[in-house]
Amino acid sequence: MNDDLADLNSRIDRTNELLQRMLAEVAKTPSTHAIFVDAGYLYAAAGRLVAGTEDRRAFDLDAEGLIDALIDRARTIFADSRLLRVYWYDGARRRIHTAEQQTIAELPDVKVRLGNLNANNQQKGVDSLIRSDLESLARHRAISDAALLGGDEDLVSAVEAAQGYGARVHLWGIEAPEGRNQAEPLLWEVDSQRTFDLDFFKPYVSRRTAPGYEPTTGRPAREDVRFVGAQIAAKWLAERGRDSLVELLPGHPYLPGSVDQDLLVEAEGLLQYSLRGQADLRRALRDGFWAHLQAQY
Repeated sequence: MNDDLADLNSRIDRTNELLQRMLAEVAKTPSTHAIFVDAGYLYAAAGRLVAGTEDRRAFDLDAEGLIDALIDRARTIFADSRLLRVYWYDGARRRIHTAEQQTIAELPDVKVRLGNLNANNQQKGVDSLIRSDLESLARHRAISDAALLGGDEDLVSAVEAAQGYGARVHLWGIEAPEGRNQAEPLLWEVDSQRTFDLDFFKPYVSRRTAPGYEPTTGRPAREDVRFVGAQIAAKWLAERGRDSLVELLPGHPYLPGSVDQDLLVEAEGLLQYSLRGQADLRRALRDGFWAHLQAQY
């Protein structure tokens, strides 16, 4: 009898030891977050806020710059977490990427998911894609937090599905000039809410003044843009010093939104050429900026 009791106690001790090891491993595993962007909501709400219209044809959206700004903001909010990726949901005829959507899809850490676009230019199937991804990632413990930029009431089921598997869902919204642009039932279901204002979106949305406008200056070569990025980096380092450099390096390859926007504006002034919507040149600019800074570290 005593031997049986001793054997039972031994098994309990081994089980407790195993559980402690498992809990220790879980504690060491970093949290992971992902950003889910309903592009239909983004274009409509940001266009209305900055350009005074929801018509996509009436304004330009610097998607790459905005995505970097959202990643940078998420890094601040989820300080002890790593980014899985940004999911960008949009509509397209027969689910065939437009040139703009293809450019976004080529960005690092971005996954473009397309629903259909009907004859009235209304998105179909986007909400179900968001629900599918949110639920799947939460079920497989791939994310602990989801930042959802959207406002449709149909997203409530996506939020509930993710929460059912233990993920926290944080609703991000865009300031509305009047009233609300997010459904109340959606606001009730999420774990937290955050609204981005005009100042946040202003650098990334610009109204088109003339259809079909093309810069008068010829398109610069990638190497020229990369060189300008290095020039600006040298100036930035001389003004800010090595302490600022040390703070910046852990974020590679991303730049804080304010630094990235200053880099873009200064480069456009030096090149006398607009880099808005020029994803390859924007990457070359950042590559040059980073290359110079890393060489000095």
